[in-house]
Amino acid sequence: MQLKDVMTAEVEVIAPEASIYEAAETMRHRDIGPLPVCDGERLVGMLTDRDITVRAVAAGRDPLTTPVREVMTSDVVYGFEDQAVEDAARLMEQYQIRRLPVLNRSQQLVGMVALGDLAVHAGTRPVAAEVLEQVSEPGTSGRK
Repeated sequence: MQLKDVMTAEVEVIAPEASIYEAAETMRHRDIGPLPVCDGERLVGMLTDRDITVRAVAAGRDPLTTPVREVMTSDVVYGFEDQAVEDAARLMEQYQIRRLPVLNRSQQLVGMVALGDLAVHAGTRPVAAEVLEQVSEPGTSGRK
C-alpha cells in the first residue's frame, strides 16, 4: 500500500509571511495542530501549536507582527505519495512524528498522513501500533 492510498488529500496550508496570529486562527477554526508552510506550491516548513507557544508566546513575541517563518520548523521530514506505507512509518518512528507531509515527485505538497490514517486502514494497523509505540517514547531525535 502506498501513501497516496491512506493520506488526507485536502490539506490546509499557511504562507511563511502570514502572522502567527493568522496561523493560530486557522488552527482554531479547522481544529488542527500542525500547518504545513508553503511558499507557493513548495513546502518550506511546518508550524505547530507548540511552535507558536514555545517559540513565540513564551519568548514574548507579538502574534500580530511575528511572521510564521520566524517560528516554524524548517527541517521538515516528508514522504512521497508513491512511497510504501511501511517506509513512511519508519520515518515517523525515527523522527517521532505523528503527522507526515506527503509530496509528489515534483516536490509539491499533495497530502498529509497522520498516525490515525494508518490506524483506520485494515492493512496498516500493525504498522500504526508500532509507530505509536515509538512516537510515544521520550524524544531523542534532536529536533527542535
